[in-house]
Amino acid sequence: MEKSFIWLGVLVGSAAGSYLPTLWGASAFSGVSILFGSLGGALGLWAGFVLSQRIGE
Repeated sequence: MEKSFIWLGVLVGSAAGSYLPTLWGASAFSGVSILFGSLGGALGLWAGFVLSQRIGE
């Protein structure tokens, strides 16, 4: 169960981070999109881990 929360966080975070630059007109395949996708994935990893710890208690 713990791994599924972490993977879900990474998936949602990287997708949201990659989509964010398109809101101001940047391409979905730009360097900024790749950077934001990486940052969103890392943030999603952290959020999934924290969520799995709180639910597991």
